[in-house]
Amino acid sequence: MFAAIKQLFHGLPALPAQWQDKAIKDVPLLAVDLELTSLDVNNAKITSVGWVEGKNNSINLNQCFYSVTRAKGDFAQSPVIHGITEGDVAYGIHIREVLNALRQYAKTHLWLCHNASLDLGILQRVFHQTGIHCPDIVYLDTLQLAVYQLKKHHEVLPPNSATLSVCRQRLDLPAVPAHNALDDAMATMQLWFAQSHALNGSRNVKIGDLLHTRAISVRKMTPR
Repeated sequence: MFAAIKQLFHGLPALPAQWQDKAIKDVPLLAVDLELTSLDVNNAKITSVGWVEGKNNSINLNQCFYSVTRAKGDFAQSPVIHGITEGDVAYGIHIREVLNALRQYAKTHLWLCHNASLDLGILQRVFHQTGIHCPDIVYLDTLQLAVYQLKKHHEVLPPNSATLSVCRQRLDLPAVPAHNALDDAMATMQLWFAQSHALNGSRNVKIGDLLHTRAISVRKMTPR
């Protein structure tokens, strides 16, 4: 209770009690990425979804998921950027199948996203539109963590300094293929491992210890 009051006093998100003191190395992770028709949270369509599980600096390649999802309408620049065409999505799996598989991780895993406000905002809308219940999600945003670290050295952030590829480059991670949901999910997981080492070294850090970075938060998946 005291921890929650302290968080609210400092304007930090209140984590569920069962997450507050968990050591991050002991928590199962789920890196999630969406490929979209636009960056509009209210209207973007999901054209593909990828995720991968990991824990304690290790990625479990046996627990990966990737699929193109069925969608209709204006695909904007998606075929150019992601290489996913209207023909591809016509034979994709229904988004309901993806959501039902994905929501099973909500209570058990710390989700990793690069730009969580976009991906989780769209997932929240689509869960609501399909009538599928998803529990609230505790997540870590690698983009926000990058911003936290950059602000230690820059009063004004350089342009494009927090993109996934630039964040990886800054931490000496190799270049990876972009604009594929599974590749980006794995790249996000690797980025988090590198960020954690740069920020914490070998210290045994709890989830609550990172609240001050504002990279850790809770996403309410029910409509606001």
